[in-house]
Amino acid sequence: MKNFWQDLERPILCLAPLANVTDAAFRQVIAERGKPSVCYTEFVSADGLVLAPEKGRRKLLKDLEYSEIERPIVAQLFSGNPENMEKAATLVLSLGFDGVDINMGCPDKSVEKQNAGAALIKNPKLAREIIRAAKRGVEDKIPVSVKTRIGYNKDELEEWFPELLAENPAAIILHLRTRKEMSKVPVHWDRMKRAVEIRDNLKSETLILGNGDIVDTDDARTKCRESGADGAMLGRAIFGNPWLFSPKSDFGQKEKLEALLEHIKLFDEKLGNIKSFAIMKKHFKSYVSDKKLREKLMQAESAKQAIHILKLE
Repeated sequence: MKNFWQDLERPILCLAPLANVTDAAFRQVIAERGKPSVCYTEFVSADGLVLAPEKGRRKLLKDLEYSEIERPIVAQLFSGNPENMEKAATLVLSLGFDGVDINMGCPDKSVEKQNAGAALIKNPKLAREIIRAAKRGVEDKIPVSVKTRIGYNKDELEEWFPELLAENPAAIILHLRTRKEMSKVPVHWDRMKRAVEIRDNLKSETLILGNGDIVDTDDARTKCRESGADGAMLGRAIFGNPWLFSPKSDFGQKEKLEALLEHIKLFDEKLGNIKSFAIMKKHFKSYVSDKKLREKLMQAESAKQAIHILKLE
């Protein structure tokens, strides 16, 4: 198996999969300005990829588009059905991805109703079946990783983590909060040390990355050094800052507006006929410091209108 994880420089700094944020357009903008160690797609329903009618399936496949500059690129899937996970993993392999990741941490109720996402923390037996299914699907040609939390209603690291390690995923990305806590409390980075201890005691070769409340790459490196983690995954810090993974961090408004203009154009080119332009508006506040300009952009109803407004600046 070609396991890119083992070849990465430590600490490994990944871009988190954020629904309706880290789409193919934004990931390209980011990768051009300072590529993370690993890029992830937004999470995609394995059940949908297997069972949806052609129109719905085409829409889901849009979320699995990527550019070569993003490599290594990992497709993140969610499912509570091993058979569908296996078939979707086979598809991911055929699309040329470098790895597949299984979401076992999403707290969305519609996802949990499918016995997927964070619901799998309550069902370790099924979670392990899902990992094995994904491995069968990729025929051990690319690595399988898992993104999860430290527990559901309470911290269950001692019970939950060894269950995952028993299936030898290439990496586990651990959001250091429970599902119940969501993002309402400070992240428990102190628990990462214990996760590393559990891994080492079990003589597992699985890499462990931490996730939650990381403000920038310096913060990520410090947290990894202090906890012994192999890496970290950064999420919300990417808003309005496609230079997050770049060595240079001081960018003025002119450069931010140029990046926003490219982002809008790429969104329109890659996703304009599939996704609502309103998705782009969540980025405006982060990119644009000028209040009047931001208000104008928020009123734009299309990429064409937004581009026109920016070109007048």
